[in-house]
Amino acid sequence: MTNTIKFPIAIACVFIWIGFVGAISFMEAWLKFRAPGITLSLGLGIGRLVFNALNKVEIVLSIAIIVSMLIYGLPELRWKYLFFLIPFLILIVQSIWLLPMLDARAEMHLQNMEVPASNLHFYYVGLECVKISCLAVFGIKLFN
Repeated sequence: MTNTIKFPIAIACVFIWIGFVGAISFMEAWLKFRAPGITLSLGLGIGRLVFNALNKVEIVLSIAIIVSMLIYGLPELRWKYLFFLIPFLILIVQSIWLLPMLDARAEMHLQNMEVPASNLHFYYVGLECVKISCLAVFGIKLFN
């Protein structure tokens, strides 16, 4: 008896997505500020560039997952697809609202303006934890 993987492209994209988010959101984001010579302004500039690129990669990967699942035949709607829908919705919220707000705050800092206290970074980190958790469950469930 041979096992075939029904959604190989979707599975690859899910785990690549997890890798990107893990490496950038949970490592690069805070490690860059520990590098010698990195000022807050320089770190914010790098962060804006990297997170905008990450966002574009996430959009491409999510579209690839959707297309892959449509090509390979989407079976009846099952609860496991909720584990993709949640990260997809988080990505939309981050793209439309959260990243532009964080970007605006970084720009204010770069312009030497007073930046009011905010919990936006905590929201971002919390959403990234939910996103990675759901993607991991979804990726594992795609093997079934």
